[in-house]
Amino acid sequence: MRNTIKGVLTAIVTPFDTEGALNLSGLERQIARQLDAGNGVFCGGTNGEFFVLSEEEKIAVTRTCVETVAGRAPVVAHIGEISTRDTIRLGKHIASLGVDAVSVITPYFVPLKQAELVTHYMAIADALSVPVYLYNIPARTGNTIEPATARALAEHPNIIGIKDSAGSYESLTGFLNAVRDIDGFDVLNGPDSLIHQGFVDGCPACISGLANVAPAAINAIWARFNAGDIDGSRRAQESVTQLRTDLYNVAFSPAAVKKALQLMGEDVGESRYAVTFNEQQQQQIRRIVTTLVN
Repeated sequence: MRNTIKGVLTAIVTPFDTEGALNLSGLERQIARQLDAGNGVFCGGTNGEFFVLSEEEKIAVTRTCVETVAGRAPVVAHIGEISTRDTIRLGKHIASLGVDAVSVITPYFVPLKQAELVTHYMAIADALSVPVYLYNIPARTGNTIEPATARALAEHPNIIGIKDSAGSYESLTGFLNAVRDIDGFDVLNGPDSLIHQGFVDGCPACISGLANVAPAAINAIWARFNAGDIDGSRRAQESVTQLRTDLYNVAFSPAAVKKALQLMGEDVGESRYAVTFNEQQQQQIRRIVTTLVN
């Protein structure tokens, strides 16, 4: 019987040094901040910039996360590649490191039918011993996992849930309603704006990029909900929703998240993809961070 992952998993940033190489000691520092706030770790996701990491770097990041967390919180690693074969190869490497589960985005660039997605995920789940979460993020991949497809895949004993990052309440409730009667299949909320509502509606956990910047504030949404203080959880959500809106209006995450961390004094380096911040944008982010700290 597997243990259900509950609470907040932070979609941890991948720190780089001044030359753009992995900064694993910086990653250890970021993990420690999350553990201190009561959060688990989701590594190699969007905020971890998986799309600009080599396979060796993805493995090194995951190894650092597992070793630093040392069983004190859940660690889930993203392994989704564009091909089934590459996803399985990476997944086997990652599984050997001792993660609690892996997540797999849909293949990207090439449009796929739902039946083709089922074939892809079934092959991955068959090949891996580690539990698998589906990962729906259609704005980035161009392929949407439909609720009926998630329900069909939930029949596989090694597919234990789905992370929904479509960004809408409609999408989240679509998955929750589709699998509500299936034991052992969880819906994890991706959008920071829906954390509280996700818990209310039955999500056991959320995966939060904003928790990099505000680990305690994001955890409070879960901690209060878990303690039965539903109104307190709602207020905790309201306190971070404007932060999210303001920060992501400046630039796409994870670049904005990383810049915020830099301005907070955290050694995370720049993002690898082509995003730069002018002085006005940096002042905007500095004001947002100052509001958060105060």
